[in-house]
Amino acid sequence: MDNRSTIPATPAQPGAAGSYAPLSAVPSTLRIPLAARAFGDAMFPALALGDAHAGRILTALGDDGLAWLRDRHSIYGVLARTRRFRELAAQFLAAHPAGHLVNLGCGLSHYFQWLDNGQARMTDADLPEVLAIRRTLLPVAGERHEVLPLDLTVPDWWDRLGLPATRDGAPVFLLCEGVLMYLQPAQVQAILRTFGERAPAGSSFAFDAMCWLAIGRAKQHPSVKHTAAEFHWGPRRLPELTQAHARLRLAGTFHLMEGYGLPYSLIGPTFRMLFGVPFYALYALQTQDIDTA
Repeated sequence: MDNRSTIPATPAQPGAAGSYAPLSAVPSTLRIPLAARAFGDAMFPALALGDAHAGRILTALGDDGLAWLRDRHSIYGVLARTRRFRELAAQFLAAHPAGHLVNLGCGLSHYFQWLDNGQARMTDADLPEVLAIRRTLLPVAGERHEVLPLDLTVPDWWDRLGLPATRDGAPVFLLCEGVLMYLQPAQVQAILRTFGERAPAGSSFAFDAMCWLAIGRAKQHPSVKHTAAEFHWGPRRLPELTQAHARLRLAGTFHLMEGYGLPYSLIGPTFRMLFGVPFYALYALQTQDIDTA
């Protein structure tokens, strides 16, 4: 189909921020998924999200989206991963209708518009500089929705979010979208270790990641190159995702880009065969109690 009508005619600078203070390197990448959710439905109808807020927010930021929409591969990837995050969260809520969903590094996304079942709780958390913008553009969606400051690099981030103090609590669902690849390897391992150590059995942690070959190559990414962010972490082998704690198990690996068509449907399996890990995927970890009998 002809998608030209979905792309604004006058480009704005990727760093333009309307009346809002400019974001630092990693937070500034939130514009990429925001543009995808604002305009991607028309570009890829089969993956349409129906985001009720993204277009309005992008406009308020003074960004017409054009710089990001040229990168059709990333637009597709964002839509595919958002749908997968939604599906995994919905599966969790099917088993735990009053469960707690937590978006670590939420940016300006709004998953609760799709996941609010009338019982669930949602915590959106991010750095204070992001929340300063979010609080003016995305009001809290009722008493079961909260927005909290978050720095995943501090050791007590789990407690600051009010997550279960003991493993005897109810399971939780964490999602972390477009974040971990920008952190240092030791920081990622510490986050996974905290989840493995603290989360009640049956909890889930879903996140996306590129493999180790992307490290240091952000300037080669069609969208991220417009920011000052850099890729610092990516797994070399799948067992790295669970090595942080004995209670962790890999519950799912989802190859998001292979549905884009050729050459991804051919290159993806070949890449995994050669390197033992996907170039880019969404992973789902779960906690399970260790049988000591």
